[in-house]
Amino acid sequence: MPVAVSILGLSVFALGTSEFMLSGLLPPIAADMDVTIPQAGLLISAFAIGMVIGAPLLAVATLRLPRRTTLIALISLFGLGQIAGAVAPSYGFLFASRVVSALACAGFWAVGAAVAIAMVPQNARARAMAVMIGGLSIANVLGVPAGAFLGEYWGWRAAFWAVAAASAVALVGILLKIPHIPLPAAAERPTLGRELRIYRDRQVWLSVAITALAAGGVFCAFSYLAPLLTEVAGLGSRWVPWVLGLFGVGALIGTTVGGRVADGRLFGVLLSGITASTVLLAGLALLASSAVAAVGLSFLLGVSTFFTAPALNARMFNVAGAAPTLAGATTTAAFNLGNTGGPWLGGTVISAGHGFAATAWAGAAMTLTALALTALSLRLHRHTPTRVVTGSATGSPSPVPTPPP
Repeated sequence: MPVAVSILGLSVFALGTSEFMLSGLLPPIAADMDVTIPQAGLLISAFAIGMVIGAPLLAVATLRLPRRTTLIALISLFGLGQIAGAVAPSYGFLFASRVVSALACAGFWAVGAAVAIAMVPQNARARAMAVMIGGLSIANVLGVPAGAFLGEYWGWRAAFWAVAAASAVALVGILLKIPHIPLPAAAERPTLGRELRIYRDRQVWLSVAITALAAGGVFCAFSYLAPLLTEVAGLGSRWVPWVLGLFGVGALIGTTVGGRVADGRLFGVLLSGITASTVLLAGLALLASSAVAAVGLSFLLGVSTFFTAPALNARMFNVAGAAPTLAGATTTAAFNLGNTGGPWLGGTVISAGHGFAATAWAGAAMTLTALALTALSLRLHRHTPTRVVTGSATGSPSPVPTPPP
């Protein structure tokens, strides 16, 4: 695995920490900005929506730009967004900084995924994506708790400064280790029309739906795990960060195992992982009143959720390999559709008076639908196998130079 792919994983660590750390910083932000906690919570929604919108827009806008230059520009913009958040004088300014950061994050995910895929052979795609997603898993294990710790002892702005510093380290790594990828000849350069043709393939839309439902089903329950642990399972609030960290440990294990297995058994990973998530969500709904069961199921849910993540990413590149940048953008948007829609459904269930445990039932319904669509995708794949087109990060079938060791 090229060192450059690990650099991309380090970058994703900074991106993921910024995306998720606000869940532990809402009370101090609300107090400092003189807004309610639900209003502060809109900062999380703004980031997710910015990711959904920004991924395809940035992919199209940077389609014919050098990949390395694009990555440098996006990680720099992301870092500046963190600095803007750290010095934000008002809620509106902080909100705007989150939108800018989300756009840069979305663009980096899309382009970075295309670069990672292009630097490895086809039978190592899932492993390459596992390295990038591993950065997100480590963000859940280390970055998010560290952000909460900084917010507790040095104020919430310190967490933004820390992510800005991590972004600067990632920038140095990109400058040193990401190779220059020459643009192809004019006739071979990617065009918007050529890239948009991937949306004619029903397998692409199936992959979008499967990804959004699989991610959304888990985060439908995970978003409300803290009140479920305290109000239903009876744990003290001091246990919540530890359980969230345990979910992150499970995510790291799932990513590592899934990335190694998915290249040879992609549909096997999808079917088994989504099935496991469905069963675990149903178990959480049934056993939520047991603290031991809730903690154990949270860990296992982290494993099953991220076990499928490399396969979900690799599947999109397999069915949309002729448009690698837009494929990466589409996957990013699909995950964030799930991250937006799942919590919304969970909140709707709670508002209807069904309780926190019911969010797990709602999530199980989403993952069960994802499982049915995966079975349909497999059936279509067997009858009309997808012709995989191996493209470079620029859209050209030519190989990408190997980065320095």
